[in-house]
Formats: sequence, structure tokens, C-alpha cells
Amino acid sequence: MTAIGFVGLGAMGGRIAGRLLDAGNTVYGTNRTRSSAEPLVERGMIWRDSPREVAEQAEVIFSMVTDGAALEAITRGPEGILAGLRPGSVYVDMSTVDPDASRELAELVRELGSAMLDAPVSGSVPAAQEGTLAIMVGGDAAAFAHVEPLLRQLGRTVTHVGENGKALMVKLAVNISLAAQMIAFSEGVLLAERGGVDPALVIEVLTSSAIGSPMLSVRGPLVLDRPEQAWFDVKLMHKDIGLALAQGRKREVPLPSTALANELFTAARALGYGDQDMVAVFDVLAQLAGRKSVAA
Repeated sequence: MTAIGFVGLGAMGGRIAGRLLDAGNTVYGTNRTRSSAEPLVERGMIWRDSPREVAEQAEVIFSMVTDGAALEAITRGPEGILAGLRPGSVYVDMSTVDPDASRELAELVRELGSAMLDAPVSGSVPAAQEGTLAIMVGGDAAAFAHVEPLLRQLGRTVTHVGENGKALMVKLAVNISLAAQMIAFSEGVLLAERGGVDPALVIEVLTSSAIGSPMLSVRGPLVLDRPEQAWFDVKLMHKDIGLALAQGRKREVPLPSTALANELFTAARALGYGDQDMVAVFDVLAQLAGRKSVAA
């Protein structure tokens, strides 16, 4: 058993914290709104009122929040994680944020006598629930070895990819490919449908063909049957695309398909799909093709 802290108990974080709890760990947690954490409290999670209080109790602290601004809010200031870190503890941030900002935060953690790992995940809500995430980890090798058993309670694969920030670079590489795949898949479905083929049949054939991938196998059917709760929503994907483009500019790497994805996900948000699953990009293309929106 390990005393664990968890800050950020949303759709993904809450499920990850639940798996750590079910594995027999003592889990101290907090969230911006307590109501979403109540089911975990009922299962035995110990509520604390601030990130600082969570960090004070824990040997290993996890966080998972939406973006860089949220990460700064939970880590800085008198009630932030940094204010409560115990020397020798390990802080594992699972958020997808700017790699450079994460490296700066890791340096602050080192100055406090602790270690920080960036550990973004690939996989959506069902994978978090089932413990089948793919987890990429950047940071000190000794800190990784210390928390690896916990990470293996959460992921099917856990890979240490190098120094702080490198896991986030890999995560951005994953997500721009997901966006490009989703766009190309949607184009194919729409083209075949316009040629008179039942779109459900098109989806079945495409996902079992040479272009099939784990992502398309799971998300392809969602094009015509959108989940009520987004597994990974449009605005989060749009945020990650923006992070990747910024890294591309900084490192002089051309990202043409990512730039196109940015335009389509910008349109998706403008059309009101921001809180819907990323498969809503299909609807953007469908509307451009004169097809009535699935979500309409």
C-alpha cells in the first residue's frame, strides 16, 4: 500500500484514481468541484480541500487537468501542490500540456528535494476505466522505477522515454496522428456514402481493412452513434493540436496535416461541437458536403 495523492478528478482522472483506490492504496484527493469526487469518497478516497493538503499527505502525487493554466493553478501559490510537497516524494503529472512549461515545473520540484515525472496517457475514458492506457513517462529514471508499479495498475503499456518533457513530445505525436486519421477516415466514409454505400457498412469495412487501427476500431462506429459523454472532446484535441503546432514552429518541423486538422477542429468548435467527442469532426466535413449533421 502506498499513500497516494490525486488532484483533478474529472472524467479521466477520476477513473484513474478509482483504479489506484481499488488496488488497495490509500488515496487522498481533491478536485475543483467536490460533487464529481463524491463517488470516490464513498468508495474510500480521503477528501482534502486543497492540492497543498493532498501533497502533504502523500508519498506519490498524481495530477490530471485540462491544460497549462489549470496545471499552474493546482501547483503554484500557497494552496498549490508545490507548497505541500514532502522532500523525497514523487509528483506525476498526467496532463497534456506544453513540454517546455512541464520541464520548468519539474525544475521547481527538484529544487524542493522531490522529483517530477510527466506521464501523459494515450487512451480515452473506457481505457482509463479498464486500466488499459498506454502511458509515456519522462523524467528521472530512479523516480520512474519508484512509481512504475503504480503506473502498471493503470496502463497496458508503460514506457520511460527519457528526460522531463520527452513523454509530452511523444503524446503530441500520438494526438496529431489521431486527428489526421479521424479526418481521413471521415472523408472516406462521406465519399463512399455519396457513392451510394450505407455508411454503417463503410465503417465496418474500413475498420477491418488495411487502414484499421485500435483508434478507428473503437471510434469509427461513434461517427454514427455519438457517446453522450465525450471520451476525448473536440476542445481538448484542439488544444493538443495547438501545442504540437507551437513545438513544430519552435523546432522547424513542418506539420501540414496538423495545420489542416487545426482548421477543421477550429470549425468544429465554432459550430458548437467543443464539448462533444472528437469524432464530431465528421459532422464538420459532412456539413461542408451538404449532408445533414448526425448530431442535428
